Amino acid sequence: MPVPLRTDFDADVLRAIARKTKDGPQARRLLALAAIYDGATRTEAARMGGVTVQIVRDWVVKFNAHGPDGLIDRKPSGRPSRLTDAHRAALVARVDAGPIPAVHGVVRWRLIDLIQWLSDELRISISKQTLSRELRAMNYRKLSARPRHHAKSEAAVSAFKKKLPRPSGDACESRGSRQADRDLVRG
Repeated sequence: MPVPLRTDFDADVLRAIARKTKDGPQARRLLALAAIYDGATRTEAARMGGVTVQIVRDWVVKFNAHGPDGLIDRKPSGRPSRLTDAHRAALVARVDAGPIPAVHGVVRWRLIDLIQWLSDELRISISKQTLSRELRAMNYRKLSARPRHHAKSEAAVSAFKKKLPRPSGDACESRGSRQADRDLVRG
């Protein structure tokens, strides 16, 4: 015996919802269920939806439990994070405190240094990419200073720059008159 559809919807309501939705697969599922409300068999509804009868049954179960929103594809949750909230709090404290050069051997935290700390202190093995994603989710950004050459001389740089004479007032006015026909005017 097939699973009955809920009684608070009918074929016309499902078709109206299918017209309004922006989700194509949901509209297809709604139209297949509307055909069942109209008296079509589950096999005919499956043919209309391009699926098997078992999948139509799954749609009916989801529709009965959650209504039309139950027919929307949900993004799978995926693998849970290796870092718990306690781990994240410890990581934030470590990043905010910063490294002690004499103790940690670095003047700023790098991802590999934090990965080593997580491994040593919290016994968590995590990749650079995952740690970078976690830090970005906590609003930390990887900043790097513009590189400077150690032998750069500011005096040599300023002496090398060209000193161009400033244009006189006449040159500016003549350029302005040439551009006068390009000014924006009300039309």
